[in-house]
Amino acid sequence: MIDEPMVRVVDLTMGWDDTVLQKNANFEVARGDIFAILGVSGCGKSTLMRYLVGLETPLHGSVVVEGVSGKHLEVGRPPFGVVFQSGALLNSMTVGENVGLPLQTWTDLEPEAVGAIVSAKLCLVGLRGVDEKLPSELSGGMKKRAAIARAMALEPSLLFLDEPSAGLDPVTSVELDELILVLNRVLGLTVVVVTHELPSVFKIVTRCIMLDKESQSIIAAGSPGDLRDSCADVRVQQFFNRTPKAQ
Repeated sequence: MIDEPMVRVVDLTMGWDDTVLQKNANFEVARGDIFAILGVSGCGKSTLMRYLVGLETPLHGSVVVEGVSGKHLEVGRPPFGVVFQSGALLNSMTVGENVGLPLQTWTDLEPEAVGAIVSAKLCLVGLRGVDEKLPSELSGGMKKRAAIARAMALEPSLLFLDEPSAGLDPVTSVELDELILVLNRVLGLTVVVVTHELPSVFKIVTRCIMLDKESQSIIAAGSPGDLRDSCADVRVQQFFNRTPKAQ
């Protein structure tokens, strides 16, 4: 159904052994959103994304992504693309081989067709002509773009990005924000992004949630502007206004 959320999280408790990071989390990601998971370091942002993409099993509750619940990566071809914080390109393979890997894994396309798709995806992210380069020959920003191209290889309608601007200079970060906006607006891609970069949040994000480490809960949800201007929670105000905690 077109109105069904792309992601639905119900009563999710996540953690391991005796450690709980979040309890009874509930939220939805609407189709076409650029949705951000926010919070201070150590609150479980990147861990939550691992649950969303099926790399971890909830202690309690459920995660449904595009109508599929449970460990999505065990049911065949993934219904989404994922870009991890480091980019996770395979250094022993060329950029083109990295981008083509999902196609070789999940399709029966001929090599010529795979090559054509790889070239198209690299052009889409502004990396025309780097097919034969190794990841070590790319800048940090180019590696992030190549990782996005690989995540887009199977034409997903949903993309997960973990700290896409981490380690990038301000200009490269802005260029990456522009790419995410293009993918969202032109291709209709739904994006879930883990970040703590406030300039990026206010530039690209339509809706967000904020995790809190101490209460192990989601303490705010809404648009970035609404949370900054209207949320009375002091923890939210400290985050959005970059003010330190009182000593």
